[in-house]
Amino acid sequence: MSLVSASHPHAPQVVGILGGMGPAAGADFVRLFVQACTDRMEVLGIPVHDQAYPEHWLAQVPIPDRTAALNDTRPGAHQPADPLLQATGRLAALGARVVAIACNTAHAWHGILQQRFPQMVVLHGVQEVVAELAARNAQGVGLLATRGAYDAGLYQRELERAHIACFVPDDHEREQLMQGIYDGVKAGNYPLARQRFEAVSIALQERYGVSTLIMGCTEIPLALAEHPRLEGLSLVNPSVVLASALARHAYWHIHPAG
Repeated sequence: MSLVSASHPHAPQVVGILGGMGPAAGADFVRLFVQACTDRMEVLGIPVHDQAYPEHWLAQVPIPDRTAALNDTRPGAHQPADPLLQATGRLAALGARVVAIACNTAHAWHGILQQRFPQMVVLHGVQEVVAELAARNAQGVGLLATRGAYDAGLYQRELERAHIACFVPDDHEREQLMQGIYDGVKAGNYPLARQRFEAVSIALQERYGVSTLIMGCTEIPLALAEHPRLEGLSLVNPSVVLASALARHAYWHIHPAG
């Protein structure tokens, strides 16, 4: 019997991905997840072939703007919670046991998703990133994110718990980041996005002396990569960290061969 047949006890778990925030970032997360599964299989000594990958489902659904929602708490305002819950329910119906949220800012609604679906593990991508930084003994990091993520303190709160200093851009630089995200990546203008992201990255490096930057919005890594202008900066892609965590959960019950 094949290692990964549906009835085999060693088959990887079915997993789900909440995407659509934006669509390019969701699609890129699937690519990162497949690579993470390949890496995981090599660690476990599993022959890498098509049938060894986990069944995984991408819920690429329209979700209201997360930053706008965090700044608009009026009764009746269109919030992401309902479509996120509906999409998670669809993933649960498809058999997903573990779900990753392919959006940093959307982790503001992590608690309600986990509470509503206790039978599933809803991974907390921000906590996964902070755990990895703590394992590296990081002392301080710069944070590139959306206004919503800054205002909600998603990364700042978790970094503080891990005793890691967090350095953030000023208001003007936050506006540059939002331009890069919305007028840049989401509008298909990648040169504009790269220029805005690099400018803020260099400003944080020069002002605070940081050597590590968290790219805390899934659009940022799509335009920002290590480049001579960013010499001396290590870029942390939360999507890579979360994809690795999802792959680890998919194969959690399979032990290394030998």
